[in-house]
Amino acid sequence: MPRLNEIPLSVLDLAPIRQGGSAAETFDDSVTLARLAERRGFERFWLAEHHSIDGIASAATSVLIGHVAGQTSRIRVGSGGIMLPNHPPLVIAEQFGTLETLYPGRIDLGLGRAPGADAATMAALRRDAFAGVDDFPQRLEELKGYLDDERPGQRVRAVPGQGTRVPLWLLGSSDYSARLAGREGLPFAFAAQFAPARLHEALRVYRDNFRPSALLDEPYAMVGLPVIAADSDLQAEYLASTARQKFLGLVRGQRILAQPPTEHLDWSPLEQSQVEQFLGAAVIGGPETVREGLEAFLEATGADELMLHTDVYSLEDRLRSYEIVADLWQAGD
Repeated sequence: MPRLNEIPLSVLDLAPIRQGGSAAETFDDSVTLARLAERRGFERFWLAEHHSIDGIASAATSVLIGHVAGQTSRIRVGSGGIMLPNHPPLVIAEQFGTLETLYPGRIDLGLGRAPGADAATMAALRRDAFAGVDDFPQRLEELKGYLDDERPGQRVRAVPGQGTRVPLWLLGSSDYSARLAGREGLPFAFAAQFAPARLHEALRVYRDNFRPSALLDEPYAMVGLPVIAADSDLQAEYLASTARQKFLGLVRGQRILAQPPTEHLDWSPLEQSQVEQFLGAAVIGGPETVREGLEAFLEATGADELMLHTDVYSLEDRLRSYEIVADLWQAGD
């Protein structure tokens, strides 16, 4: 099994808007974090599509990817992910073809089939409630056609986009995308940062169904993982209360801005259990605790890459967490 210093690490940024903060500050924070990730050798920096959520500023995902890519020089920047059923495949091919043309060799296109929004927002997006349920493979094939080399007689082309071959990833929190990614010979990313329950099943399905493709000879599985590293276990647990407040809001049907950490959460035993299910894969602690947790996670999953998501209130604490992980990761180099 891979060990921590043998695999790539990457960063997932949900572009959180803090209580008392603004979207403009969030965008500045994203650039600061991406620059740190680049400096410390992280492989990629991904942003995710969400809509009409007060605490997340990455709705215009392609625009923000371009902003971050333009403020960095080497790190791969991409989507974790674009919710393909929200968009015509041609539009996504044009957007990411443009990004690849501007930043060649640095753009990833991670794709999901969930809406990233509630029913009312889905309607505002003009999204069919059943889009992606049965036709996601067809949407994926159409998108690939706009990014691959032009076919004889092809009437509709992505300009730019055609022939750019932007690397595609399939994202998921169940075995659906895992099976499809395997059949298509695509890399697969599992969202254990919020839905860890079916992680091991999805990884097994992906590997069992993998067929080599022009892109990959063998399966490549990346796992999104919540990680909060601090100078001590006690400090890390305190900082993690921000993430727990977010998930508590979800349990209660509330979408809230990122809240400052707190010593006490006012929740019922049932709510606490539900919140901890979201964070079931989380690695939270001081340096030694985090090192042991990451090594154990790799041993259990055999992941080829980890994409770390650190959900804390202040930018300084978020940067510090990634610095600690980078020190642990590179200690054996």
